[in-house]
Amino acid sequence: MSEGTRIDSWLWAARFFKTRSLAKQAIEGGKVQVDGAKAKPSRTVQPGTVLDIRKGEQRWTVVVEGLGNKRGPARAAEQLYRETEESIAARQQGAEQRRLARVAAPVPDHKPNKKERRDLARFRRDHEGDL
Repeated sequence: MSEGTRIDSWLWAARFFKTRSLAKQAIEGGKVQVDGAKAKPSRTVQPGTVLDIRKGEQRWTVVVEGLGNKRGPARAAEQLYRETEESIAARQQGAEQRRLARVAAPVPDHKPNKKERRDLARFRRDHEGDL
């Protein structure tokens, strides 16, 4: 079998997750796919492997360019993979949609005072099943 790096270790070294255990949880939860298939944390990756990574609302499709199992500076981590053009475009579009949603959301002009907080709590309690 050819040399490779464990996928959980690689994801940590490439700075997609802060710890190996978080990377392991994501893999076990189906948030990471290797070449379109579900993987186990012990699966090895080689250069050329395509990974689909989901983390919250963010999604990446990356091609493994280098192997690494030690976490280093961000510049070194960027050399371990190449993100596909479709992935970059989708992430930028999602970021723009979130920005526009934030702009369109109404922002209150002040923080509710004690009476307003009580009124809100009473309203929520009385209309709990309606919402």
